[in-house]
Amino acid sequence: MKYLCISEDVKLGKNVRLSKFINLYGCSIGDGTKIGAFVEVQKNAKVGQNCKISSHTFICEGVTIEDSVFVGHGVTFINDPFPRATNPLGDLQTEADWKVEPTLVKKGASIGSNSTILSRVTIGENAIVGAGSVVTKNVPPNAIVAGNPAKVLRRFSRSPKKSVRKKASKP
Repeated sequence: MKYLCISEDVKLGKNVRLSKFINLYGCSIGDGTKIGAFVEVQKNAKVGQNCKISSHTFICEGVTIEDSVFVGHGVTFINDPFPRATNPLGDLQTEADWKVEPTLVKKGASIGSNSTILSRVTIGENAIVGAGSVVTKNVPPNAIVAGNPAKVLRRFSRSPKKSVRKKASKP
């Protein structure tokens, strides 16, 4: 496809939908997942089945996203808690100069647009991360977090469903 940069070592599942202007290399993308425009997924990153990865998102090495996860627009994952351009000798760093730190997003979680997810965290099953949040520590399952740093706002007992408002009855 024109305007796609997908290396030969990418493992694409069945019925994966890819937008234009993406960069995928050394990663795996599960069945039925949709990847938006201007998304990069780096080597050794894993995206599960039936996920939606919105535009302008960066998924770096070390990130595992389980099935049925929503990732909003412009979400950035971080895999190095102490990034530096150079090593102690003053040379540009190479892969030998640092260790990839893992991040895990559990099944059914949702991450709001423009959130930043630091390394060494787990976002629990069905959790919701509010837009613009900075996740610095683990998010419990079935929790809604927001802010910088993200804090638990409330918890729910099962997967959230869209609420249907009843019309007010006339007196």
